Amino acid sequence: MSQYIVRYGSLRLLGVFSTAREETFVRNVQVLARTDRGVEIGEVLCEATERAVQNLHDTKGGQILREVRSEDREELSRLCKEERASWDFCLESIQQLKLEMQLVDVEHVFGGERILIYYLSENRIDFRELVKILAAKFQTRIEMRQIGVRDEAKLLADYGDCGKAVCCNTHLSEMPPVSMKMAKLQKATLDPTKISGRCGRLKCCLRYEYETYLDLKKTLPPIGASVVTNSGQAKVLGHEILADQVLVQMEDMRRILIDAEDILSVTSPSPKPK
Repeated sequence: MSQYIVRYGSLRLLGVFSTAREETFVRNVQVLARTDRGVEIGEVLCEATERAVQNLHDTKGGQILREVRSEDREELSRLCKEERASWDFCLESIQQLKLEMQLVDVEHVFGGERILIYYLSENRIDFRELVKILAAKFQTRIEMRQIGVRDEAKLLADYGDCGKAVCCNTHLSEMPPVSMKMAKLQKATLDPTKISGRCGRLKCCLRYEYETYLDLKKTLPPIGASVVTNSGQAKVLGHEILADQVLVQMEDMRRILIDAEDILSVTSPSPKPK
């Protein structure tokens, strides 16, 4: 029995799915699959090799039923129209009940097993009355899902400043923590408006090369260290990590940028902070 990694749902969940029969599927093909939420349409990403599965975290499995047919695409189109109408009804109900929550998205599971309501809220919400209203209207199970701003971007954002589709809505399976320290090390601008993503938080891409910067920085003498260069004694003032260069101040107070290979030795390291 073959296994594949399948992406499904509005939040682009990942799971390891087995085939119902000895079938093979190619990358990007759409399939009808049974998940823990019901019958859904998903996208095959790759075979579930041991290496691929190791890169997944907290995934749920399921079964691929078959490849998507033309009638399934017609049904999916109908559901998309229903979701827009459902969103309007849900928003109206929230306003009538005066609930302090921001509606983000409404997702109909393809098989009709449930409707998922995604929302933002700073406080705990008593939405029992809202669920009753929605269940009576749609005659199916209603699930309320409180999400964060990063998940909101994952649901709604389209393109980033780089001109490409946002990472959280394409290849990222989880959102790793990002800190200002990463931006400083890579000498990115510290203007929050330029290093923040569509979610308003620091861009996920600041983490992509962080470990590489750390490894390269280890090969350079620390800032404050005294070094001997081809041009004489100097003090390290800064790093140009990717260029493998060091900004130094010579004994005559000149500041110059030199290649790391021009440093003959480190005579004294910088003092450790107390």
